[in-house]
Amino acid sequence: MTENDKILYDKDIREPLFEYLEDVFGDIRILEELPLGNARADILMVTENALTGIEIKSDADSYARLAGQVKDYDRFCDRCIIAVGSSHAEHVSDHVPPHWGIITVENVDGEPDFYMLRRPSENPRDVLARQTDLLWRIEMKHIQDRNNLPKYKEKSRRFVAGKLLEKVPHDILKKQVLAELFDRDYTAVGAETAEFRRSEIDKKLDGVTDLQQKALLLIEKNMKRRQLKGRKKRRRRRLL
Repeated sequence: MTENDKILYDKDIREPLFEYLEDVFGDIRILEELPLGNARADILMVTENALTGIEIKSDADSYARLAGQVKDYDRFCDRCIIAVGSSHAEHVSDHVPPHWGIITVENVDGEPDFYMLRRPSENPRDVLARQTDLLWRIEMKHIQDRNNLPKYKEKSRRFVAGKLLEKVPHDILKKQVLAELFDRDYTAVGAETAEFRRSEIDKKLDGVTDLQQKALLLIEKNMKRRQLKGRKKRRRRRLL
């Protein structure tokens, strides 16, 4: 078997694909394996103006789940791309909508070589409401603060998302949602989220008179404190 006969698997394609996407689209942020409804996105590529979902189908993969995946990507993403091994290149356009982009991946001397067979076009759906579902609560809070909106402290994420869609102009909210996803810092945001939840527990404690309920809230607060300390320590080790 020659180098060019070897099958490229997903793990062989991902990292080189990131470099190719950066060459084609410029300043990007890559988020991996995020839930989209019933599916899990292989790649979400965030740019200043769009969220692009990218599904990888290597030569070792089949189209068995693709129909459902296409529906989920199209519910959340402004643009969508499928990156396929060369064995799929001839028929892949039969399996995705016309607005989906197609990247083919060929094995050249043991390395993946990428070609943009079809550039993605705009998803005909307005997907902003679904994109707010991708935000963490603390990221929603950033947008609330930026637009001088109430805190909605006792309300659910779904309620807050609805208020963002209602109160913030569509084009402004779009840019702010993309900016939050682009700047997502898993370590820093995780610590900030733990701190935010501890402050919410403090507010609940102020109004609690039942001793058993107060004890449970104090236990939860101490757990959040330990999580916060652990995250800060891990972050310092990474920065050294």
